[in-house]
Amino acid sequence: MQSDVGLNLRAQDILRSIVRAYIETGEPLGSRTLSKLGSGGSLSPASIRNTMADLADDGYLYQPHTSAGRIPTDKAFQFYVKTLQTRPANDARKVAEISAELSEAGDVEGCVQRTSRILTEMTRNVGIAAALPATQQQLEHIELISLADRRVLMILVTRDRTVRNRVVVLDEAISPDELISLRNYVNTNFAGWKLSEARVELLRRLEEERAAYDEVLKHLQVLYQKGLLELDSNPWIHMEGASNLVGLDLHLTRERMRELFQALEEKKRVLELLDRFLEQSRGELGVHIGLGDVHPSMKELSLIGVTIALPGGSLARIAVLGPLRMNYEKVMSSVLQIGRAFERVQS
Repeated sequence: MQSDVGLNLRAQDILRSIVRAYIETGEPLGSRTLSKLGSGGSLSPASIRNTMADLADDGYLYQPHTSAGRIPTDKAFQFYVKTLQTRPANDARKVAEISAELSEAGDVEGCVQRTSRILTEMTRNVGIAAALPATQQQLEHIELISLADRRVLMILVTRDRTVRNRVVVLDEAISPDELISLRNYVNTNFAGWKLSEARVELLRRLEEERAAYDEVLKHLQVLYQKGLLELDSNPWIHMEGASNLVGLDLHLTRERMRELFQALEEKKRVLELLDRFLEQSRGELGVHIGLGDVHPSMKELSLIGVTIALPGGSLARIAVLGPLRMNYEKVMSSVLQIGRAFERVQS
């Protein structure tokens, strides 16, 4: 954020009042209006007007046209956000309620979906949640279940509580008892190993013991070729509430609004947005005002989010996308609150 150390206490107070009033009304503000609102204490409209002129010179305010009042710039919003208390709402019971709801979601993917929904419900903006699997996940255990028509369900669980299911079709059936032996062999020999290292070692054993033609290893080789101990490293991402942007005065043409929704439909674009602005926010709240340099249609949007380190090296990103005129204090508190609940459930 840009420095505001040059602002005296009077200017800071007036600037906070301008931002708060603009968030509520969306209208340019003049010195007389601020005086009626009680901003600036006992200052006259003329004194307030002079301070506003100084704020405009410093880049905190701008005038849409000569006969209008002043509107806060991105720099003003950045100043305002820095003055807010970024602590979660002092309601441990609410965090516990959210944790309980997230626990019902089951696996990480379900938790991500539920988190974005809760974010949207609490803030009435766009809720975004993403889980980024670790590149070196550790094996917790596998399950192998026999299905009809020579199919086998391979269930892979890692130490960071990621669960991946894969159904494979075999040329020759493997009996349920044989699958139990295969499961026990893998879990006994490789639990706690990094998946990449476990696959290398398993392949080495298969090559080394090929001459022995062990039946267990023979079947293991078939499942290995079908992707045993492989984990899709694609991130899970879910977003809800994009419709909340409809009807907001984002000063977008119909074409720009269409471009905005197209951008939000691209998961890759949304992930890039989270990566760019929340990469350095592990455990700390990140607030980014105005996203026009990402896409012209996002000029009047802000992103508030946090990155959470999960067991096993995975990351989660919890964020809210909303208009410049959002209730920052409420959204910041909600993001921290939900982030704390997500971390509790996944740890």
